[in-house]
Amino acid sequence: MGGVTSSIAAKFAFFPPNPPSYTVVADESYGGKLCIPEVPRRENVEVLKLRTHRGNEIVAVYVKHPNASASMLYSHGNAADLGQMFELFVELSLRLRVNVIGYDYSGYGQSTGKPSECNTYADIDAVYKCLKEQYGVKDEQLILYGQSVGSGPTVDLASRTPNLRAVVLHGPILSGLRVLYPVKHTYWFDIYKNVKKISMVDCPVLVIHGTADEVVDCSHGKQLYELCKKKYEPLWINGGGHCNLELYPVFFKHLKRFVLGLGKSKPATNGSHKTSLVSDSLKPTESGASNTLYLYSDLPDISRNSLDTRLDKTKKSNKPEKSRTSTDCFDRFRRRKGLVW
Repeated sequence: MGGVTSSIAAKFAFFPPNPPSYTVVADESYGGKLCIPEVPRRENVEVLKLRTHRGNEIVAVYVKHPNASASMLYSHGNAADLGQMFELFVELSLRLRVNVIGYDYSGYGQSTGKPSECNTYADIDAVYKCLKEQYGVKDEQLILYGQSVGSGPTVDLASRTPNLRAVVLHGPILSGLRVLYPVKHTYWFDIYKNVKKISMVDCPVLVIHGTADEVVDCSHGKQLYELCKKKYEPLWINGGGHCNLELYPVFFKHLKRFVLGLGKSKPATNGSHKTSLVSDSLKPTESGASNTLYLYSDLPDISRNSLDTRLDKTKKSNKPEKSRTSTDCFDRFRRRKGLVW
């Protein structure tokens, strides 16, 4: 019965880009190493193919930072794949000074198999195993990052791994069913039961959510924050949507403060409900790279190819250099029906 339920849920929950935005080839000029021709080649990036315990072969991208003291395992949102997320991974590595590994779920991009809840758990387990065995990453050096539907495998792994450095939940869901209906109880056929698992996460948790998120209501993020054992000051971005939070300067500023401050300061306790609400004056940057990167003049200037297409229609003349159909960008009909997150 569980397999049938998972199959039905997959029809509503998973929308991999079709066709995929990238390919994977072996480059003979680089000793046969795997590469993605559709993205710029970088010496500090490795393309991997990993076998999961459910028999699927998934694609991952590992971005190395020369002075990294931590590694980030990024689980992306829906309707996106590695080709679209690549520049964001590079940007996160540069700004946060961490190694970043991102991966495609089974059935996404060039990963084999079909998308399902169980497969995403196997997918993140394979990436976690790779980090430990191939790169020597210890649990206390690892930050799990889950965006939207990616919060499902992220919270699941975090609930089973006691010594993680931290968890970041970006536009997270309470559960799959709760995205569609405001139910009060958790049913057996629900998927990604973050609402039940988050209390088992022992490390500091940062929750980021837009107050104008029309796909996953901000109440999801706020309730997960309340249920966290070790709370860190959350970020409620006033006016932020589901796919444009990286456009707000405060997004990277707050995230960087969290990541670089781990181990230096204590997270807020259960009794301390700090909030960080962005004022109306802090709007998304309209010119892409230059405005946001100005916050961190010590870092190299890189283009904001990672920015999303869901900008105000009136700002087309000032849109970023290049957009990505990232993290749950899908057609207006599906958004209105609430079928995808």
